[in-house]
Amino acid sequence: MSKIACVITSMFEDVEYTKPAKSFEQEGHEVTTIEWESGKEVTGKQGEASVQIDASIDEVKPEDFDALFIPGGFSPDVLRGDEKFVQFAKHFMDENKPVFAICHGPQLLITAKTLEGRKATGFKSIAVDMEYAGVDYKDQEVVVCNNQLVTSRQPDDIPAFTKESLQLLK
Repeated sequence: MSKIACVITSMFEDVEYTKPAKSFEQEGHEVTTIEWESGKEVTGKQGEASVQIDASIDEVKPEDFDALFIPGGFSPDVLRGDEKFVQFAKHFMDENKPVFAICHGPQLLITAKTLEGRKATGFKSIAVDMEYAGVDYKDQEVVVCNNQLVTSRQPDDIPAFTKESLQLLK
């Protein structure tokens, strides 16, 4: 099955990580959490979930993964301040590997300058940012672009987001 890289740090939106990750793993996919420090525990902004980091960004190569998962919350905004995470995400988009970004997840892809000309969605507060980045923004629960990029707006959209993400992994 697929190896999914998940870039994540503290202040992620709890259910936007836990629910999709659980579904991916139930279907036999391997999710590897990536942050600055391997073994570190990061916590969600709701305080409902904590995640043990599997690998440091310095220990992984995007070529070793089949897909990228970017949960929302404040995590993507923090991660996009580091060029290592920006280049990591850019690799998946440039190589047309599946990318799953929910809520504020597209912020990392905006910084990677990989969304121009694509259809996508995200949390309403980043809609204008996405439009400035050249996105054909859709206010829909899930948007799939070029059979590669799956985006959703918020926690309520998780069932549709997960369904479409799993479909791309088949």
